Parts: sequence; C-alpha cells; structure tokens
Amino acid sequence: MYRVFVSRALRAKSLCDKSSTSLASLTLSRLNHSIPFATVDAEELSGAHPAEVQSFVQGKWIGSSNHNTLLDPLNGEPFIKVAEVDESGTQPFVDSLSQCPKHGLHNPFKSPERYLLYGDISTKAAHMLALPKVADFFARLIQRVAPKSYQQAAGEVFVTRKFLENFCGDQVRFLARSFAIPGNHLGQQSHGYRWPYGPVTIVTPFNFPLEIPLLQLMGALYMGNKPLLKVDSKVSIVMEQMMRLLHYCGLPAEDVDFINSDGKTMNKILLEANPRMTLFTGSSRVAEKLALDLKGRIRLEDAGFDWKVLGPDVQEVDYVAWQCDQDAYACSGQKCSAQSMLFVHENWSKTPLVSKLKELAERRKLEDLTIGPVLTFTTEAMLEHMENLLQIPGSKLLFGGKELKNHSIPSIYGALEPTAVYVPIEEILKDSKTYELVTKEIFGPFQIVTEYKKDQLPLVLEALERMHAHLTAAVVSNDPIFLQEVIGNSVNGTTYAGLRGRTTGAPQNHWFGPAGDPRGAGIGTPEAIKLVWSCHREVIYDYGPVPQGWELPPST
Repeated sequence: MYRVFVSRALRAKSLCDKSSTSLASLTLSRLNHSIPFATVDAEELSGAHPAEVQSFVQGKWIGSSNHNTLLDPLNGEPFIKVAEVDESGTQPFVDSLSQCPKHGLHNPFKSPERYLLYGDISTKAAHMLALPKVADFFARLIQRVAPKSYQQAAGEVFVTRKFLENFCGDQVRFLARSFAIPGNHLGQQSHGYRWPYGPVTIVTPFNFPLEIPLLQLMGALYMGNKPLLKVDSKVSIVMEQMMRLLHYCGLPAEDVDFINSDGKTMNKILLEANPRMTLFTGSSRVAEKLALDLKGRIRLEDAGFDWKVLGPDVQEVDYVAWQCDQDAYACSGQKCSAQSMLFVHENWSKTPLVSKLKELAERRKLEDLTIGPVLTFTTEAMLEHMENLLQIPGSKLLFGGKELKNHSIPSIYGALEPTAVYVPIEEILKDSKTYELVTKEIFGPFQIVTEYKKDQLPLVLEALERMHAHLTAAVVSNDPIFLQEVIGNSVNGTTYAGLRGRTTGAPQNHWFGPAGDPRGAGIGTPEAIKLVWSCHREVIYDYGPVPQGWELPPST
C-alpha cells in the first residue's frame, strides 16, 4: 500500500530505538527549520501521526469543537481531523464578507498599489514552489489525501508554480488594463474598466487540491475581490498549508477567509452573506442548486462527460493508445476532463488499439498509485453501473470490471481496475433512457468505447449534440476536413484537435473551462481571470467646454 516516506535522519533515530514521541519532535523541528510555513509533515502524516486542519477568518486561525475525522483513503486509518465550522459558527465569516464593499479592496481608482503588491506576492510564492523541498512537500501532501502517482501530483504543483510566475511583476495590473473611445464632442471620452465584485466565494472539489483553489483564489485577489474559500474537507489540508505559504509571502491576513464546513453550513453562509459572485467547481447537481439559491450570481465549472473522436486517418497507434490510457485512467479517472467516451473510427478497429489499451491499463498498480482509491463512488456503485451497461444489446466488457486485488481501501471509497465497456453506437442513440445510462458520469477509472463506420459520423455528432456537459474534448485526426466537420458541429470549451489530441491537461498556458453556458467559468489565463473575477464598468468623461453661444433648447 502507500509507503510512508521518512527522512534519513528519522530512519537513523528509529534505528537507535528512540520513542515515537521524540521522533515526532525531531521531525517537526526539522520540518519547521526547512519549510518555515508548514505545520504538518507530509511524509509522516498517518494514523500514528495525525494532523489537524483549521479555518481562517478575520486574520486569525481558528479551531472548532466539531471535528470531521478523515480516513486514510489507502488503509482506513483515522489520520486527519478537520475542525469544521458548524451552523452556529458562521457569523464571523458572514461579517467578514459583509465588511468588504462592492467596489472591492482595490480597483483602478482605489489603492492601485495593491496590484503591485499581488505581483510581488506571486513572485515570492512562485519562488517558494520552485524550491525542490517545498514542491515535494506539496506533491506528497496531495498524494496522501487524493492518491495519485507522484508524477501527477508533482505536475499539479508545477502548473501552480507556472501560473504564479505568469503573474509576477506588472502582470497583475495588466489584467486591469482599460481602454478609451473618442466621444462625440470636445472633452468627451468613454473609458472601459475591469471592476471587482467585492465580496466573493470560491467552492472547489477534491480532485485537484492545490491547482484549482489556488488559481481561482489568486485570480479573485488580483482583480480586487475579497474571497471566502471552501475546499472539499477531504483534501483541504493542502490548501490550508498553501494559505500559510501565502501569508509567509506577504498576503495580507484580512484579504482571504478560509473555511472548513459541510455543504449545509456553507450554503447558509452563501445565503446570509450574499456574496456578489461565487465560483463553483464540482457536480452539476450542486451547481444547479446554487445557481437558483444565488439568483444567478455564479460561475460554474461543473461535471464533464468528456469525449474523444478518433478520425479516419490511422497513424502512431502506440502514441494514441498511450494518450487514451492517460486521459481515461490517470488519477484513477478522477479528473473533470477525463476521457469518458471514446468514438473509434472503423479504420482504427483494424489496428491493435484496444489490445494496447488493455495492456496499458494492466500496467497500472496501486503500489505506485497509477491506480488508486475512488473518493466519490464506491466499488459496488461502479460495478452496478457496469452491469447495467452490459444489459444493453451488443455491449461487452473490453477489460477491467473487477475490484482491485490485495488492497485495504476503506469501503466508503471505490477500488476498481481500469475498466472499459463497449456499447454499439446505434444502441446508445436508440432511446433517451439508454443514452442517459451510457452518458452517466462515473468519476473513476471507467470509460465507454464505441465504433462508427465512415458513413456514421452524423450519429457521432448527434451523440455529441445530446450531451449536457461541454468541458473538454479531443478530435484525434490530422485530416483538416474531418476536424472542420467535428469542431464545427460541437461545443466543448477546451477542445484538443490533431494527432496528439487529448482530453486531460489543464495547464496554465491556455483557457480551461466549459462552453455553451453563459455561467461557464474558465481558469488559468488572463481571459479567464477577467471573465470570472471582474465585470465591465464604463466611465464617460465629459469635461466640456460648452459650445460658444450655447442657448437653452426647446423641451424634447
């Protein structure tokens, strides 16, 4: 199972048969010496060395008598106590948000030096994440609460650092760039400005414990807002430690509040504090509820049943198979961009594509976390879904479909081999009930595979049109006519096109977000930050002079 990585000094002390208390003291002292902001040891975090997560409000870290004890997703040991705010403790968070004016903590006319402050904070935070020991700390911490391979966890830290590097120096104030238009007469000009919302809230999921909350949090701060951040309690320890890093790098203590709570308590805060804007990343069901509760003052990056279409031009089969495996099963399929459905042109069926997919899936091991716990679906729920799919005429199990062997993952989580089920495209489209079953998102190592013939592209496009979520997609083809046809008849906001097309990957260098919904949110780029975290304000200057000889005109 998961091996606790211990330092050489700690192993040496262990060999000297010192007590566990002295070992913990040594580790903590070394940790504090080497990583000045950290209050936990990612390598020691376990049932024997549990951690506690706090909330932060009005410039202070606070605990709670109400604890949510988390089970280690790899062995079921209680290993983190999250001090969750309950409904009786919401008032400080409501008050803190309410104290922020609608015009924000800064804007182009107010405290513009804060744009420079956040450029400096980004510089310092990026430098910290560039330190190998700090990057490793966060990668290991991510692995402990959202088990994924070290490469995947380290990649999340890398993207976060590159994002911060992108907004160093003057880059934050460039986000607030304005424009001017000549007026109708001398002395008149109209100026467009990017304006903050003021008090805002951010709610993010478990699957990217650092990247999603940090990128959205910094975007909100750059534009002059005061955010209240809530991360899924299962993984909030990661962002709690990142908050401490940001404070170490100069983040003003009053600029951000951080809460651990259940959904009901957070919903109470949202209704009472009345934030001007909320960013929600998570399930479609919760997204739609919040959209109603908040009267539309929301941006969403909700569920993604993401598809990939393999075009008629077959080439680089090994590479395409590898990318399909990565898209479907990296992070155990727990990415909102994970490949949920693969449309295979009949030309690819003449290649060993599926057998290669099976071989690649079978390489994944719990020991290195290339496959691991599923945190939102149980094993039984995933297997039941598979059995329901196998009742569809012509469907068959391509590979997987079994519980992981020799694991100690607690039963509240899922433990499933990478799984693929084939369903004929004609059956997928036969009726709405079947279509809804096939396109149900399983946030785990699970995908649907189907095949289409050269004259069945309209069926593929019909299947794409009927989908409800439009986050990522891939069209794997270098045929420009085919690309034009598929891209021109689909919607997904982040679409990769070409031989190396993928569905996963949310780097800092391009927009990542859904399309087709006016509430859709983006992440990572200047365009995404401006769209999500600011609104347009127009100021029309009209200084005069009044025309010489002006006379009072008739009433109109």
